[in-house]
Amino acid sequence: MPHVEVQLPIEAPVADAWRAVTRLEDYAAYMENVESVTVLGEDGDGVRTSAWSVLLKGSVLEWVEEDELDEEARVMSFSQTSGDLDEFTGYWRVDDTGDGTSLVTFSVTFEIGIPLLADMLNPVASKALRENSEHMLRAIERRITATP
Repeated sequence: MPHVEVQLPIEAPVADAWRAVTRLEDYAAYMENVESVTVLGEDGDGVRTSAWSVLLKGSVLEWVEEDELDEEARVMSFSQTSGDLDEFTGYWRVDDTGDGTSLVTFSVTFEIGIPLLADMLNPVASKALRENSEHMLRAIERRITATP
């Protein structure tokens, strides 16, 4: 299965970066490729369900995922429960570098679900997901550093 991972150091306290990463419902307001994210429900154990609509290379991808937040480790794991791809799982992680900078990582593994076209589609999808992920990280950086 294809895997994409992107990282971005952001000059901001780790608490600010973590808050921006976990506030999914704000993404559409400042990420041009995210059309909507709706938190559908949350339990008391840091697990929530969210519905996504994202523009990827001119196509709209939609899915519902389960997000599990580990506040102590600052990791938000996600796994698609239904949607356009066969599989879409990964995590966001925010690490404290110790110098006032946060290292934000986005990692995803996916499966398109068209075995006969996988060799052709997977590289294209990987590139598009990498570009989309980099845009999302840059948007988070702008969001954090623009807030006084």
